[in-house]
Amino acid sequence: MTIPGKIIVSLIIMWAIFFPVRAMQALQVANSTIISSFSGWYVYLVAGLIIVCFALALIPQTGTLRIGAPGEKPEFSRFSWFSMLFGAGIGIGMLTYSTGEPLAHFVSNPDIIRGTVESASPEAVRPAFMWTFLHWGFGAWCTYALVGLAIGYVAHRRGLPLTIRSSLAPLFGKVLSGLPGHVVDVVAVVATILGVAVTMGLGVQQFVAGLHRVGMGDWLMVADATGAQTASAAAIVLALLVLVGASTLSALSGVGKGIKWLSNINMALSIGLLALFAAFGSGLYGLKLLGVGIWDYFVSLPANSLTLFSSDGSDAGEALVQWQLDWSVFYWAWWIAFAPFVGMFIARISRGRTIREYVLGVALVPALMCFLWMGLAGGTAINLELSGAAQGEILSTGISAQLFATIGVLLSPDVALVVSGLVVVLLMTYLITSVDSAILIVNTINGAGEDEGGRRYHILFWGFALAFVVGSMLILGGIEAIRITMIIGALPFSVVVLLMCISIIKAVVFDLIRKKHGVPTTAEACQEWAEARSEG
Repeated sequence: MTIPGKIIVSLIIMWAIFFPVRAMQALQVANSTIISSFSGWYVYLVAGLIIVCFALALIPQTGTLRIGAPGEKPEFSRFSWFSMLFGAGIGIGMLTYSTGEPLAHFVSNPDIIRGTVESASPEAVRPAFMWTFLHWGFGAWCTYALVGLAIGYVAHRRGLPLTIRSSLAPLFGKVLSGLPGHVVDVVAVVATILGVAVTMGLGVQQFVAGLHRVGMGDWLMVADATGAQTASAAAIVLALLVLVGASTLSALSGVGKGIKWLSNINMALSIGLLALFAAFGSGLYGLKLLGVGIWDYFVSLPANSLTLFSSDGSDAGEALVQWQLDWSVFYWAWWIAFAPFVGMFIARISRGRTIREYVLGVALVPALMCFLWMGLAGGTAINLELSGAAQGEILSTGISAQLFATIGVLLSPDVALVVSGLVVVLLMTYLITSVDSAILIVNTINGAGEDEGGRRYHILFWGFALAFVVGSMLILGGIEAIRITMIIGALPFSVVVLLMCISIIKAVVFDLIRKKHGVPTTAEACQEWAEARSEG
């Protein structure tokens, strides 16, 4: 199982290193073809996942089914569970986009493109948060929840290995023990590596920008072709050595030690930083935006989730299509590429919870945490720009440094330096948590469900592979190269996600039928039942 995934990832690395120009040209052509041809597929698939997740949670009969044996208790407390969900799921991307995305939509969103709202005006704030919440809400977390539920429900109740192929057992049975199952797992491994590479790429750029902000040296940043400041090659290499090295060591310690404790630290630091924005930033303004944004999000969710912009030949029509490709479709592909890793990880830490508790916990709590972050941090950044206090300083900064720019405008230089240092530490712990979780999950997929011990050299390989993928792609073409590669890698796994959706529905329905007829629905209960019948 390990060989095909390693070969594919190694070929991607060598292609990017030895043929950088051709690689970038090929990536751009493939990106434009895939995005234009499959944008509707991504949009409607994610909408379907949201519907299925909440249906399984809210239907009384299905919601009470347990991911594991009846009466089994969860391994982790709810605080540790939520911390690990958030840290591994999207914590690092949220730090980058907490100010970056509201500011981007404040300048350009569909209402601005249509000409009904003026760019960077007070009227542009409300739609900016509506679209931001769409991208960081149920679309992301229901994708993760569905994949994790499909894996965990079948594996924990049927006694199967905790791996991607097990989720499809209700559809294909023993066929998955052979070549078809190998193909499914290899596709998941490649999608995971590319999805995590995007998060790492964003995190490394912001980590380097933070080090530069706290005075670690001008060599960390260089001017690109457009004159914007970006991380230097030396800074990228140094950051990857530090971050991936620490992540690999944490992965070697397992879920119950390094990852659990790092996730708890992440959550504590995040709460502290949020409290700072609430107390010293535009706290009341941010909370108002949070409330209005959540209302607008829920009201517009059905329409926005199913809307696919099409060109009418006008400049505005073309701009709307491009906007959706650059934002919504990119996010849906990112969440799908991230789903095998996050889904496997959530399945690993969620044994013993009911479907209702699982779905509501995975879909609601992290989404609300993202909304809170973006309301307070993004609202503060926008308010500083609207009031004139920032004088365009935040908007003119690259997305990786906008959080630091907001802190710099908001606080005195000395205090800003300390807080920026705190953000750098938080970035580092989020990166380590995401990467070590990804390494552990890839190793679990390759190990047919074996998640700890005995496979340490594979953990080391995937740690170095992730570093080389991110480093080569960042130096090749910045985050755009990683972004394009990830969107391409997400397409095959999106088919697997659809099959998972059908599979979990079948598994749950058949368990309800078994319960109705008094037939056991878990592997342990079936064995006991069979022994009792044989003795009788």
